[in-house]
Amino acid sequence: MRIRSLGVIDDAVVELSPGFTAVTGETGAGKTMVVTSLGLLLGGRADAALVRIGAEKAVVEGRITVSPGDSVVVRAEEAGAELDDGALLISRTVSAEGRSRAHLGGRSVPVGVLAELADELVAVHGQTDQQGLLKLNRQRQALDRYAGDAVAVPLAKYTEAYRRLRAVSVELDEIVTRARERAQEADMLRYGLDEIAGVEPRAGEDVELAEEAERLGHAEALSSAATAAHAAVAGNPEDPEGIDAATLVAGAQRALEAVRSYDPALATLADRIGEIGILLGDVAGELAGYADDLDADPLRLSAVEERRAALTALTRKYGEDVAAVITWAEQSAARLTELDGDDERIDELTAERDALRAELGGLAQALTDARTEAAERFAAAVTAELASLAMPHARVSFAIRQTEDPDGVEVGGRAVAYGPAGVDEVELLLAPHPGAPPRPIAKGASGGELSRVMLAVEVVFAGTDPVPTYLFDEVDAGVGGKAAVEIGRRLARLARTAQVVVVTHLPQVAAFADRQLLVEKTNDGSVTRSGVKVLEGEERVRELSRMLAGQEDSETARAHAEELLATARADA
Repeated sequence: MRIRSLGVIDDAVVELSPGFTAVTGETGAGKTMVVTSLGLLLGGRADAALVRIGAEKAVVEGRITVSPGDSVVVRAEEAGAELDDGALLISRTVSAEGRSRAHLGGRSVPVGVLAELADELVAVHGQTDQQGLLKLNRQRQALDRYAGDAVAVPLAKYTEAYRRLRAVSVELDEIVTRARERAQEADMLRYGLDEIAGVEPRAGEDVELAEEAERLGHAEALSSAATAAHAAVAGNPEDPEGIDAATLVAGAQRALEAVRSYDPALATLADRIGEIGILLGDVAGELAGYADDLDADPLRLSAVEERRAALTALTRKYGEDVAAVITWAEQSAARLTELDGDDERIDELTAERDALRAELGGLAQALTDARTEAAERFAAAVTAELASLAMPHARVSFAIRQTEDPDGVEVGGRAVAYGPAGVDEVELLLAPHPGAPPRPIAKGASGGELSRVMLAVEVVFAGTDPVPTYLFDEVDAGVGGKAAVEIGRRLARLARTAQVVVVTHLPQVAAFADRQLLVEKTNDGSVTRSGVKVLEGEERVRELSRMLAGQEDSETARAHAEELLATARADA
């Protein structure tokens, strides 16, 4: 990794060993920045406070060796990343304003993509991670992870049934709770539908009635106009001397007919005048019929206005016109059918809920059985590891219990509380010495014991669900003496199958590392490129001496340091 402008680090390169790398240095020298840097590369939360004072941004770049075809590579390629000679290049930038950018294989990607890769690349353990494992839900997750498919398969089925039960219960509660509101809604719809059915509106009827009302209201004027127009076109029988359009046109046609043979142009005009005469005759007939058919009956006008008033009453309530009223009626009829079917729906949902609760009970029992079996194996494996970590008499066990709840699901003849992960409360217990009762690890373990329990748990995980790299940030805190030597030896053995990086202040741990990195500040308080260096030979002995006695040149400390290194080499 290359780290620039992050915390106390100005510009430094951290080269990690394929096996066991120990990162050491004075308190405050910036050792934990290694952990912070790796966290940023793996999608951790960006914080402007991480940026070195006076710098515009902090940058962390990492090169991770991967194998083609791994799920990590597949996901990275889906995000557009490209491998660089069998390695995946990751970079993360955090500005002084807190903005963050991530790049994966040369492509800009959302930070969430890095977080997706994290679980398969690195397992990070620090003091905060220990505190996390003290939580009961984290302990259950750890047991489930160890159990593998034995728990994962029934848990997937349980989760699906649980989600369906939640959805069914919510819908059922809503229907029952809103029963009164839905009944009121149904009554309102029935009233509206009955009112509309009583009127029986017809699509377009309001437009037709408006036209008819306009016609009936002006019947006298319309009749007079039609009669006068008819007289002008076809003549008035009461005035035989009057001149009308039809008579004039007929006279014009006769005059042209007499001479049409002399000139084709005049013959054409004669034909056109003949057509005019025919049109005048048609218009005269329609005018006469219109006047005869015009209904001036006031009773009909009254009936039309009454009908229009009934339609207007509907449009005021249910739509802007009759078409909208009819649409409202159709939609309301469908909604009423739905509301009237609530009782039937309640019965269906109740039956489905009861069936799902029974199914959950069976799956929860399967989960409990699988967890119980896995807990015995897990506890035995961790107990064996603790014996190698200077806790030979410690015993680890699991308490798997359920809480009775009359509203829960039935498991083993009891109604117990249930949740998205089953009915089990899983708690990791520790009996540190013979005769001591098993107690929750939060209460039964000292700080040093808790560190060793966490390491033992991780070593057990490494055999069942390994990841390529493990990072431990001072999980050896509170440990010393023989226990520290055993922790170093155990970390070295873990490093035979995975890359292990440990930030430590214990020389007993650092001595077992394949590579030891020293982080040291310059006079101005910063860590530069030369401030992270690989220690070999005499330099490593001096650093271990400092860690042992605070004096690099102490002959006693040097002898002890050389003895630690010899012990580590012999164990390898």
